[in-house]
Amino acid sequence: MLGKQNKSVIISGSLAYDLIMDFPGLFKDYILPDQIHNLSVSFYTEKLRQGDGGTAGNIAYNLSLLGVKPTILGVAGLDFLPYRDRLKSYGVNTSKIKIVSGAKTATAHIITDKADNQIAAFYPGPLPTNYANQVAASLVNPDLVIVSPDDKNRMLSYVDAYRLKGIKYIFDPGQAVIAFSKTELRRALSGAKLLIGNDYEISLISRVLGGVSILNKLLPAVIITKGRQGSEIIIAKKKIKIGAAVSKNDVDPTGAGDAYRAGLIKGLLLGYDIEICARLGSVAAVYAVEKHGTQSHRYTSNNFERRYLATYQEKIKI
Repeated sequence: MLGKQNKSVIISGSLAYDLIMDFPGLFKDYILPDQIHNLSVSFYTEKLRQGDGGTAGNIAYNLSLLGVKPTILGVAGLDFLPYRDRLKSYGVNTSKIKIVSGAKTATAHIITDKADNQIAAFYPGPLPTNYANQVAASLVNPDLVIVSPDDKNRMLSYVDAYRLKGIKYIFDPGQAVIAFSKTELRRALSGAKLLIGNDYEISLISRVLGGVSILNKLLPAVIITKGRQGSEIIIAKKKIKIGAAVSKNDVDPTGAGDAYRAGLIKGLLLGYDIEICARLGSVAAVYAVEKHGTQSHRYTSNNFERRYLATYQEKIKI
């Protein structure tokens, strides 16, 4: 792990167990455009792996590798306890996670084809009422807050509470974006300092709201992640392309986006320019790609800094 950093970072999002399967073919060969209205497919997978995951858990794990001790806001079932203990062993503050007895923790079923395309089904776990309002209202002057994919109503409760407290946040709707209406998206973005998502998610948000120009008016900055194509920052209509770090072997893309967010957050905490923050995100992401699962990779500060130097031809201190 890297050097410790005494900053208050709040992560809300899903806490889940991942069931990850590898499909040896390509989805596009089996999903016919003229039969979308009558879709019924089944994919035979070669491997099945179970691991700890969820957006909040993954971001927190990656931040712990970067020397940050974040606090997680989230809800889980009683079967979450071994996962909770593992996060605590990395220095993650789990005291605000609500454990619901008699319920199961969220579960993600993820199938990845050989082109790294993914199909996922997600069970959100227990959905207690008023948890988000209460726990968000209890926060005192956090240095950085990110609202990541979770139950939509819980996400909206977080952003409402943050706006009331004057806390600016990163909004990261992820797979949950399809659940938001136009009004709800405007509500969620109105207090955000940054929107992040992959190219599909940002395109969908832009289309729902009426174009990228609307995002420019609502937000100081937008970051679009594009996998092997790197990422793109949009600030005041200006687009800045960030090259991806090159992986030694593409083993599993699951969790790479969450690792990217952790690298980005680390850079923001250090006060770096947003371009450098995005590059830190890319380097953090490539470590996740090179290992199966979302929380099995490791690195030292020297390794991370050397890889950043090799990728972007500039030195960095983290």
